[in-house]
Amino acid sequence: MSILAEGTVYGSVASIGYGLAAIGPGIGVGLIFGNGVQAMARQPEAAGLIRSNMFIGFALTEALALIGIVMPFVFGNK
Repeated sequence: MSILAEGTVYGSVASIGYGLAAIGPGIGVGLIFGNGVQAMARQPEAAGLIRSNMFIGFALTEALALIGIVMPFVFGNK
């Protein structure tokens, strides 16, 4: 019974940890796309370059979220 309870507590702690880890990438994605749209509105001729840089930044930012979802499983074993 204690193993089941321990797993349940660990699962909720991992969920809270991932929720906190997702805050940063969520803010980052919002900033990337918000500033990208502003830059494209100011310089429409550079939209292709801005868009490609925007997607590279998005991919790197989302990699942080994926790392955040994997780390509780990696370090969770006691």
